[in-house]
Amino acid sequence: MKIYLASPFFNEKENAWVENTESILQDRGFDVYSPRNHEVRNTNKVGTIGWAYDTFYDDVKAIDECDCVVMLYHGNYSDSGTAWECGYAYATNKPVVCIQLGDVSNLMVHCSAVANLPTLADLILYDFEWMPVVIYEGAMT
Repeated sequence: MKIYLASPFFNEKENAWVENTESILQDRGFDVYSPRNHEVRNTNKVGTIGWAYDTFYDDVKAIDECDCVVMLYHGNYSDSGTAWECGYAYATNKPVVCIQLGDVSNLMVHCSAVANLPTLADLILYDFEWMPVVIYEGAMT
């Protein structure tokens, strides 16, 4: 199974969450596409419109080619790119498994996920073959 890992990776804390998640999924034998490991970093392009489109199309292609998206959700307004990836996955009928890492949540994220796992540890045992529904039970805005 090929999994796209949607998450912000703008600081040390976010990167630690991503690294842990990559390890959990890879240890389970999954092929993991993590955008932070596929950043477009051509010398004079970073921050340009060309770089932005290259990054966008690479990530869209990876979502299109995956079987499932795992989203690290740090709460409402944590990262618009991650929220977009989740929405695109839902719109293209890719199942989304959301790991709730923040306190404040958005209904659009949780209602679009097939499973809402309350901790990263829950990812260790989640059944990706059957994709059981797990409803988010926390407060949403």
